[in-house]
Amino acid sequence: MYLKATLLFAVLVGLTAAQKEGPGEHLHHLREHEDASHDRFVKRIEDGYPAPERDARMFYMRNFQFQTVYDILSFSLASMMATTVFLWMRVPSVIERLKTPLIISGLVTFIAAYHYIRIFNSWVDAYSYPSDSEMTHFLEKEVITTQTRSHVVVPMHGMHGFTPPYHIHHHAIPGQTGPPVLTGTPFNDAYRYMDWLLTVPLLLMEIVLVMNLPAAEARSKCWTLGIGSALMIVSGYKGELVISGDLGPRWQSWCFSMCFFLWVVYTLLIGLAQATNAEPDPNIRDLIANVKIVTVISWCTYPIVYLFPMLHIGGTDAVISIQIGYCVSDIISKCGVGLMIYQITIAKSYIEKSTGGKRAEDLKAELARIEGGY
Repeated sequence: MYLKATLLFAVLVGLTAAQKEGPGEHLHHLREHEDASHDRFVKRIEDGYPAPERDARMFYMRNFQFQTVYDILSFSLASMMATTVFLWMRVPSVIERLKTPLIISGLVTFIAAYHYIRIFNSWVDAYSYPSDSEMTHFLEKEVITTQTRSHVVVPMHGMHGFTPPYHIHHHAIPGQTGPPVLTGTPFNDAYRYMDWLLTVPLLLMEIVLVMNLPAAEARSKCWTLGIGSALMIVSGYKGELVISGDLGPRWQSWCFSMCFFLWVVYTLLIGLAQATNAEPDPNIRDLIANVKIVTVISWCTYPIVYLFPMLHIGGTDAVISIQIGYCVSDIISKCGVGLMIYQITIAKSYIEKSTGGKRAEDLKAELARIEGGY
């Protein structure tokens, strides 16, 4: 009986010990898996994962930096919307044949306004400001690094001195918030290229249509300039997505795009010079020449802004510089040029209305015939 009791007690002790050792061994295995997983992750990072072409590069912003881009996008959107309303409301004031370029000019700013809404919303979705509770958690867990005189980076925890930190609860002041934090939603600036793919050919078309060109020639110029400008936009699209790391693809896209860019600029300034000089009214001739020059100058800012990452303006500074540069260029090339197109159409309309519906060149030809004795 005593032997049986002893054996039973030994079995119970063994089972109890096994139960105690089981969870411990399980936790040990979990730690091993975690360590192995972490080691694999570190190895993949060292090997260059995630690859630049597979990830979306986002950068932290300070409050002033975030608000600067926020405000410039808002200003650009308001400019596009206001210009659209003005141009379309002034369509009845011009003669019938000049309504088309004025409508197209308003269409350019309308399309741009739509895409600026998308860009603005994408920027807002990419960042968020922490709540009071999130700010409190940030203050409690924040780790600050400082550099000593010997250039050794020393971690400072909780903003209270060197390690080991002593524990103090931090609480955010009501209404106090920290810098914007990344939400995980990437900022999609490719909306600009979708906008340019539509608006740049239309912008060139409106310039051609205010000139005194034969219908067949005007149609041909619209097609060639439209296709050339579309190729310019498409060739630059891929490189725009690369602003850090290997900038080789961005250089390639810039070179291809510049080839089409130079051809479009040459056609606009040189190829259409004869049509510009053929304008009988000197004021209108100057207006058309100015609108071409302003268009080219505003377009020259695009390839310069495109070069910012290649000029060692990277990270957050590159994002801010690109947004400001593109917004300023868009306002000049779309709103500014659109208002200049309006000036041309209204001036030509006034001349034709004041001469009984006859164009200035028709009156000039008629005067020549009279002076020639016909």
